[in-house]
Amino acid sequence: MSHAVTLAVIVRAGERFLMVEEWQQGQVMFNQPAGHLEPGENLLDGARRELLEETGLDLPLEQAVGVYQYTAPDNGKHFVRFTFCAEVAEPLPTNPQDPDGDIIRCHWLTLAEIEALGKQLRSPLILASLRDYLAGERFPLSALKPTTPP
Repeated sequence: MSHAVTLAVIVRAGERFLMVEEWQQGQVMFNQPAGHLEPGENLLDGARRELLEETGLDLPLEQAVGVYQYTAPDNGKHFVRFTFCAEVAEPLPTNPQDPDGDIIRCHWLTLAEIEALGKQLRSPLILASLRDYLAGERFPLSALKPTTPP
């Protein structure tokens, strides 16, 4: 079984959340700005890089929301997902700079609109992390301890 570390960012503007519409295996899916941790990259740098690539936004990450484990039902791949959060005063214009070309566009959606996407959501971790975020679950970024080689 293979494993992957992924990073996601919840970006909130009032009652709306930033979502990315993307091509995945020939289907249109929706996800939070998210992606894989690159070799040698620390978690925060990776999350900010994914946010920038997928939305064009360079935002400071304020806190972490949770660490989630998930096994994809289609291929059995195991994911460990670190979810961070940032808040902005109002929905900002986006400009995806996705090197893979999978990003179609970004949307600022309410929780009800995200829930209504149903099977178009890339994973159940999207709603799980949004609900945790809205319930006030947070931990400080200082809890993440990157190490640098000597």
